[in-house]
Amino acid sequence: MANPRLKDRYQSEIVPALKEKFEYSTVMQVPRVTKVVVNKGIGAAVADKKLVDIGVEELTTITGQKAVPTIAKNSISNFKLREGMPIGARVTLRGERMYEFMDRLLNIALPRVRDFRGVNDKGFDGRGNYTLGVKEQIIFPEISIDKVSKISGMDITFVTTANTDEESYELLKAFGMPFKSGKK
Repeated sequence: MANPRLKDRYQSEIVPALKEKFEYSTVMQVPRVTKVVVNKGIGAAVADKKLVDIGVEELTTITGQKAVPTIAKNSISNFKLREGMPIGARVTLRGERMYEFMDRLLNIALPRVRDFRGVNDKGFDGRGNYTLGVKEQIIFPEISIDKVSKISGMDITFVTTANTDEESYELLKAFGMPFKSGKK
């Protein structure tokens, strides 16, 4: 199997560009994306356990890797939530699958968002990681609109080795992340 397109682009174009921009002494200092975590909270799962199975199935279809149900750590009586109840789904992508998913997200899914003007550049956490919220799972071509019973969103977190938000911003921008115009 050939290398994913984004991985080749990272090695051939992005690394030299970032090395020059931030004046790194070695290529090992250039930040890279270590993993992508796709997380889906399913609040209505308290009443209906089948929703978690549907969420796991959707994430598995979107990412191409088996998703796992997440369980509640604490009991919250106001929400009728007990500790240990399944409450969402998540999947962690690394390596080839991560690059394939990023490629599909940036080039196919995000342009399908209605009234899309770019992603918000305020999703950085101060340590070089970026989280992006998606409001509808139907932007992914793998999801058939006919089979969707309830439109739900998900959070996609890009974990990088960058030390600062600026380095992470430049890395993701080089990958083709369509940030809204105007630097942070």
